[in-house]
Amino acid sequence: MSDISTSPNSSDLVAKFQAIRAEIAKAVVGQDDAVTAILLGLLSDGHILLEGVPGTAKTLMVKALSRAINLEHKRVQFTPDLMPGDLTGSLIYNAARSEFTFRPGPIFTNILLADEINRTPPKTQAALLEAMAERQVTIDGEPRQLNSPFIVLATQNPIESEGTYNLPEAQLDRFLLKVIMHLPSKETEREMLYRHATSFDPTNLDTAKIVPVADAADIAAARSAVKKVDAHPVLLDYIVELVHATRNSPFTELGVSPRGATALLQTARAWAWLNGRNYLVPDDIKALAIPTLAHRLQLHSEAELDGLSQLEVLTTILNTVPVPR
Repeated sequence: MSDISTSPNSSDLVAKFQAIRAEIAKAVVGQDDAVTAILLGLLSDGHILLEGVPGTAKTLMVKALSRAINLEHKRVQFTPDLMPGDLTGSLIYNAARSEFTFRPGPIFTNILLADEINRTPPKTQAALLEAMAERQVTIDGEPRQLNSPFIVLATQNPIESEGTYNLPEAQLDRFLLKVIMHLPSKETEREMLYRHATSFDPTNLDTAKIVPVADAADIAAARSAVKKVDAHPVLLDYIVELVHATRNSPFTELGVSPRGATALLQTARAWAWLNGRNYLVPDDIKALAIPTLAHRLQLHSEAELDGLSQLEVLTTILNTVPVPR
């Protein structure tokens, strides 16, 4: 198998994505898993669900990302009274011209930060689902295309449940990856405080001196390169075995969907590409299986009562399904 350097542009593109990571690090200390997930989402044209308590730099990360890739971002605070039109936009009557004109909502952007996504009711969730699935929204029966690229970075708080709505399985399945954002280690928190004590101001990213290192054209070119990453049929069979093991597990009510299998192939390819290879190895699949598949599992109520988690069930499957040699 050949190295990724055989493609004249791939090494430059990989370097640009590593530069994006470096620019984000100027503002965000740690949270490497979340940053990696966002890069994989950009490469795979997929949405990311970030779960963590408040104060773990989710908003700051999105702002830094939008600067590093010179794309527009918008933040929407999801609340119980948020209506679909508040997100998608609406038709406004123009009395001077005696006609209705469309006023775009915040969803017409490149990077949408959907903050506390589980606090908004199903009707608004449905409008977001259309945007995530089809890259369009329907206003008064007319479909309107969203910007390209378009990625949703959604957050939810795992602690508070009052006033929240469980995300439907169909919407969870639309998230390419789910990442847990943990509280920082002592060393990371020291670095954060050091920055705040000197010149860094999280409300003014000019102090972080983040510069654009990529753009929409680079993202499109990188996506094309990722699609060319070779996946041996043996590894495709491995993904199929993993997915079917989730469906046949005695602990699952609902296993991974065909969309989930495709998502694992996409994220594994993107991970291989970021690591300088134009071919998949089994470790690429194993590395991305949990963040790509775990949130797509629905456990039996008995398994939940026994204290089992999606992570534990999937880890057991990864340890028992034979790995190709």
